[in-house]
Amino acid sequence: MNLGTVYTCGNVPLRKNLERLLDASGLGEQVQATETVLIKPNLVNVLPPPITTPVELIAHLIDYLQAITAAEIIIGEGTASARHDTFHVFTELGYTKMAAEKGVRLLDLNDEETVCRRRKECLRWPEMHLPKIVYESFLLSVPVLKAHTLAGVTLSLKNMMGLAPPAHYQQGKSSWKKTAFHRKIGQAVADLNRYRRPDFTLLDAGVGMVESHLRGATCEPPVGLLITGSDPVAVDSHGAGLLGKNWRNIEYIRELDGELGQAAPLTIIRTD
Repeated sequence: MNLGTVYTCGNVPLRKNLERLLDASGLGEQVQATETVLIKPNLVNVLPPPITTPVELIAHLIDYLQAITAAEIIIGEGTASARHDTFHVFTELGYTKMAAEKGVRLLDLNDEETVCRRRKECLRWPEMHLPKIVYESFLLSVPVLKAHTLAGVTLSLKNMMGLAPPAHYQQGKSSWKKTAFHRKIGQAVADLNRYRRPDFTLLDAGVGMVESHLRGATCEPPVGLLITGSDPVAVDSHGAGLLGKNWRNIEYIRELDGELGQAAPLTIIRTD
């Protein structure tokens, strides 16, 4: 991991700039030894981008991966909406069609076989149930740039909430499948990443949601960037800054700084 290092470029033209960005940030070298790459977009519900990860970006990422590795490529998500299962969201947002065209598998992480691990130092989640496959794969987080009404921001680290199975983390009759995380959300996200943090992040900062993760104003002008890195703390610190937020005020970034990555100082490498 290149601590405190993020790579960035403009998001137009998308394919050309993405390839250059992924080359520069060393994704190819990092996936060479793996048998499975699990791509984790942010598909919180059926709302279109910039609330969710654009299917076009994932399609170009798959093209890049298929050209450099023989690993199996899987798109996995566990949507938070209690109204729909994840396969409904995949279909509505174009992922089902795209995955068939690319020959990759889709997984609803909400229903996958889980394993339970324990870490006594994790006060919020002293034990954690997560899908077995996330421990067996290279985990590639592909979030979008968004503020969050409870957590401050939702970027790469908070994108890991999609891994959490509702059987263990849905409470009451809420319309959200991960409601247990809403209590002490900063600590909850920090502990989750102590169990399984992303190995690599591709952050879609093409637009940016400046007020909320589900509604409200977008960044004006649009941010117009792609951001990558193997240090998710650095990526989230940089993303928070793009939204006008101080990473020190985001509890889970502050907690994980110096533990799972480096929030400051940052080295920002422009590749276009």
